[in-house]
Amino acid sequence: MADKIIAVRARKTIYLEGDTAVKVFEPDYAKYDVLNEALNQARVENIGINVPKILEVKTIDGKWAIAYQYIQGVSLEQLMKEHPEKMDEYLEMFVDLQMKIHSCTCPMLNKLKDKMARKISEADIDATTRYELHARLASMPKHTKVCHGDFNPSNIIIKDDGTPFVLDWSHVTQGNASADVARTYLLFKLAGENELAEKYLNLFCRKSDTAKQYIQKWMPIVAASQSVKGKKEERDFLLGWVNVVEYD
Repeated sequence: MADKIIAVRARKTIYLEGDTAVKVFEPDYAKYDVLNEALNQARVENIGINVPKILEVKTIDGKWAIAYQYIQGVSLEQLMKEHPEKMDEYLEMFVDLQMKIHSCTCPMLNKLKDKMARKISEADIDATTRYELHARLASMPKHTKVCHGDFNPSNIIIKDDGTPFVLDWSHVTQGNASADVARTYLLFKLAGENELAEKYLNLFCRKSDTAKQYIQKWMPIVAASQSVKGKKEERDFLLGWVNVVEYD
């Protein structure tokens, strides 16, 4: 159906068709999740961030698919692996780009707090812990910043001229940027990149003048929310984070 496979992710495969990237979802993937992903991406196309444009939503052999503008380049993740001597430079770029996203607003996006509350209710944790997490979430300041929701180096493509493009906006919401940072930190930890996780968090806090303790208060909330999906070993790791932080 296509020239080649670009990437394979959980329950979806991305193909290259000429100058178009086509993300094809597994047959059991919910229609509303596909349409919501397309809607989210369409909403952030004009907020001032380099985002691949959505071209079409269609079905292929009974499977839902989204066609995007193909961005030719190298992922930041690959650059980090190939040029470890430039890690500090790449990490600066990474944090600057995330802060630029957080400086944007997009009132049509779903609210981060609503999504977190729903996920906590679905999490495989005891009622007392769920209550504590809901209480902590409710107490956190309300913001309306654009939060990518899956901001990691594999979702950033660097073109030959150095222009970065941010991919995969399926989890984007509007809310508190520190929750987005907590999510990125936990993604590094999930990947076993413990040293990079700490360097990232320290750099973000320094550049944004954010207290590390404030982001750490989001960790159990984000971990519980993220634990709802994913592999068992990821759930076990994330649920460990739910219980390691003392509640106020």
